[in-house]
Amino acid sequence: MNPSSELGADLKSLIARAEEALARSLPPEDTAPVELHRAMRYAVLGGGKRLRPLLVYAAGHALGEAGPCLDAPACAVELIHAYSLVHDDLPAMDDDDMRRGRPTCHVVFGEAMAILAGDALQALAFEWLAHDVELGVSPARCVEMLRVLGRACGAEGMAGGQALDLIAVGHKLGLAELEHMHACKTGALIRAAVRLGGLAAGASDDALEALDRYAHAVGLAFQVRDDILDVEGESHVIGKTAGKDAASDKPTFPSILGMEASREHLARLTADALAAIAPFGKQGILLEELARYAAARLR
Repeated sequence: MNPSSELGADLKSLIARAEEALARSLPPEDTAPVELHRAMRYAVLGGGKRLRPLLVYAAGHALGEAGPCLDAPACAVELIHAYSLVHDDLPAMDDDDMRRGRPTCHVVFGEAMAILAGDALQALAFEWLAHDVELGVSPARCVEMLRVLGRACGAEGMAGGQALDLIAVGHKLGLAELEHMHACKTGALIRAAVRLGGLAAGASDDALEALDRYAHAVGLAFQVRDDILDVEGESHVIGKTAGKDAASDKPTFPSILGMEASREHLARLTADALAAIAPFGKQGILLEELARYAAARLR
């Protein structure tokens, strides 16, 4: 199933825009070092929901900005996301052999090249965000955008969340502990994507606060839905190994709350996200669609 099949026409067009921008941002695969560049392009351009670039564009749209200044942050967050997936799939981490319906990067290119590809993608994300001429923001705001992305990657973001995830295997967590782990591992980059879109569009402090509340709720909702799909989904539909969390004895929302309570929690988080963006009115329609998609997606 094409992940864009669950989205409306406007968001599908933004996926196409993100794909073109990502292809431009990556080194050509026929330039040295060829194997590294092939691995980088394989990791990024092999499909995916493109939720994070879409959140950048949707946040910009909510503030009346639809120009090329959104392309650099949209690319940056997806390059970071791709790097994190390459590293998460490694045998030392989650040890997955399938991602987005095809073999993972380390299965195709070997572990060493996959690690290097992830490293290079992370560096490229910051380079792209720092030097894109279309961004057009003040130096101070550009530095703030780099800080936001860096924080999302580090010990208080994805890296910290992955560490907590590894430590949690085989242990029982409470709901607050589980939500904190996922607010770092998954939610940090989702919050960064929304905030970067707002910063690129010149958002006020009040607008950024509303966007932050929205992104926090959407990030958790996305993970609750992911945990539900791990139980109910099929590998060929969700594009990764179904049932892996239970087999690895990982704490999940269904394992802590049960399936019905997890669905109720998902509905509450979605309602919180929609309430946060109510002040944007009709301009927030893309953010609304993405919140509903995160909660109801099939993969």
